[in-house]
Amino acid sequence: MPFQDELGSGVRVVDYDPEWPHEFDHLAARLRGVLGDLALAIDHVGSTSVPGLAAKNCIDAQVRVAELSPYLVDLMESAGFRCRPEPWNRTETSNGQACDKLVFAPPIGERPTNIHFRLATGPNTRFALLFRDYLRANPAARTAWGAFKQRLAQSVPDIFDYGQIKAPATTLLMQSAEHWSTQTNWTVS
Repeated sequence: MPFQDELGSGVRVVDYDPEWPHEFDHLAARLRGVLGDLALAIDHVGSTSVPGLAAKNCIDAQVRVAELSPYLVDLMESAGFRCRPEPWNRTETSNGQACDKLVFAPPIGERPTNIHFRLATGPNTRFALLFRDYLRANPAARTAWGAFKQRLAQSVPDIFDYGQIKAPATTLLMQSAEHWSTQTNWTVS
């Protein structure tokens, strides 16, 4: 669940904002300053990373790391970021495999972000990059996905319920993405 300062008027999916990549760049530079070489890569993921895709106005960054250690939590918290405590922010399932992760919220008062720490070689890391790259490459899927999320947000204002309903649709989307990855020989870069 969101932190108290993140509670608002429900889920709102907005049209794509061309400033999102610049906001991600600023966040990524800040994270590099905090993490140094511990960040093997910092990726813009999620819907805000797909030009033209409607999204919640929340930048998702993926930090690829060699290990998920308590030291990462200490570093991030010393920079003001807040570790999300919910179980679904600690473990996620990708292609049937449970994967550990850590998710951080921004310091109080800053723009909405989710910073996902994942193992560099984890299936959940691949999942996030495949989601992004598939929707960047497929205009029909991108338009349909954006329209679905906008309709869902209008009828389901609770963020938890929104996520629970969106999950099975994401599974269907990712089946198409997997097919596309095979056809195009897509790989994680």
